[in-house]
Amino acid sequence: MPHFQAWEEFTRAAEKLYLADPMKVRVVLKYRHCDGNLCIKVTDDVAHKCTAVTNKIKPVEVKSDTRNFVLQCLLYRTDQAQDVKKIEKFHSQLMRLMVAKESRSAAMETD
Repeated sequence: MPHFQAWEEFTRAAEKLYLADPMKVRVVLKYRHCDGNLCIKVTDDVAHKCTAVTNKIKPVEVKSDTRNFVLQCLLYRTDQAQDVKKIEKFHSQLMRLMVAKESRSAAMETD
């Protein structure tokens, strides 16, 4: 699971994942008070088979045996107060896109 250090890289990767298949994207916000960390995770429902020989990830259908499967998952974690507004804005932008009736790619570009 890739942990992004730069906010811009995370948002680009999350938008790309969302625009690839909007119906399979999930967004999770999690705050841990004991650590003071806020985490946003964007994932899809497509399992990817990870082959140990080549270390390359290939998308495949989910089967009952999921030991060698991983989900495409993007993670950004911060403990900085100024990042909360960025995360909140991005999260609300994704939520608006998920309920919008217009073209999703056009709406993402205008924001």
